[in-house]
Amino acid sequence: MLKLSRPKGQIATMLSLRLLSLLLQSLRTFSVCSSASPKLLVKRALMAMYLGLGLGAFSTQAYAAKVIIPAPPELSAKAYLLIDATTGKVLVEHNADKQLPPASLTKMMTSYIVSEEIHAGRLTENDLVKISDDAWRRGGSKSGSSTMFLEPRSEVTVIDLLRGVIIQSGNDASIALAQHIAGNEDAFADVMNQQAQLLGMTNSKFMNATGWPADYHRTTARDLSLLAKSLINDHPEHYSIYSEKYFKYNGINQANRNKLLFTDKFVDGLKTGHTKEAGYGLVSSSKRDEMRLISVVLGTNSTKQRARESQRLIAYGFRYFTTKSLFSIGKVISTERVWAGEAEQITLGVKNSIIATIPKGSDSNIDSKGSSLKAQTHVDTVIKAPIVKGQVLGKLVITLDGEVLAEEELVALNDIAQAGFFSRMWDEVMLMISGPEA
Repeated sequence: MLKLSRPKGQIATMLSLRLLSLLLQSLRTFSVCSSASPKLLVKRALMAMYLGLGLGAFSTQAYAAKVIIPAPPELSAKAYLLIDATTGKVLVEHNADKQLPPASLTKMMTSYIVSEEIHAGRLTENDLVKISDDAWRRGGSKSGSSTMFLEPRSEVTVIDLLRGVIIQSGNDASIALAQHIAGNEDAFADVMNQQAQLLGMTNSKFMNATGWPADYHRTTARDLSLLAKSLINDHPEHYSIYSEKYFKYNGINQANRNKLLFTDKFVDGLKTGHTKEAGYGLVSSSKRDEMRLISVVLGTNSTKQRARESQRLIAYGFRYFTTKSLFSIGKVISTERVWAGEAEQITLGVKNSIIATIPKGSDSNIDSKGSSLKAQTHVDTVIKAPIVKGQVLGKLVITLDGEVLAEEELVALNDIAQAGFFSRMWDEVMLMISGPEA
């Protein structure tokens, strides 16, 4: 648990009382042990108080050793990015906003739209899709591209086509789904671009459903990480398909092109891509305990290299970072004085849970004075009833090595009704005389 603190202005009174206590203690000590004049006693007492404060501060002050982590690996890739899937924290990036051709990584968006259509009720997994001659010609066995080996004019279920897109990277399956959903591939590309904007993929433009080379068909490592995060969070029932190692259709069993699925038990997705222009790309995700990372590696030279460089990135993230739940909804953060209420105290908690990705070791002594991870409350000076549960009364600021890591509103955890007339008047008088610290 984080150690809570108050801003300096709120502890000034406590410090003054500490000074007075030390002065009185010093005077008592010297009056017993010395026959010097009162003036000399005060002088000696002040000197002792000064030394006592200095020694006390020196003996209790703890210095937090800043966690040192090595520089991230430099990958043999045109662009790469590593983020925490829960917090969105960027752990490593290089050319993350450079627009590049995505090749078959495009099919992540194709599959996302299919899942969206199913979720909206406009499509079901068991709907039959007729395979057009065009889909077979441009994406089938005669096309020379990655294919599901669909037969022209056959009918295939949506869920089988979705597996063909995700596991086999079938161009024929992608085109067939695009035509079924939007009428033609150009119209489907328009849907893809609208969806990209909704997901915050502001540097992406899609021209087709497959990733086949086309002018202006571009995306970025950062945009692909947003798409991967959305696939994981929005459609977990279909995201699980990304972890399947094989899919057999039309008598042909094909392996998932994501080699990390076969070498790393923690990796459960996502997608590969390759064209001569794009090089070899891989978007992958790995989960260990409660921490999930998303890695995007674009523009490597081979299938082995994209897997190796992705593995390096993921290993770095898990080794040097951790994702922690710092404060949860409903947990009491502080108890504050209430004026003019039927109760004199109100408990405060965070409006939303605070989860943060931090360097490993930075939370090893977060209860000590030397912790590099700190929480500070900023609460309204005067809190008056009536108060309703959920009412914002302050904020909580989390810092790591002096830098703000997160901010969240502090809200009332319960209702407090207004007190009767005489109690309210008494509190008003007390506020006028003593101030809010009374």
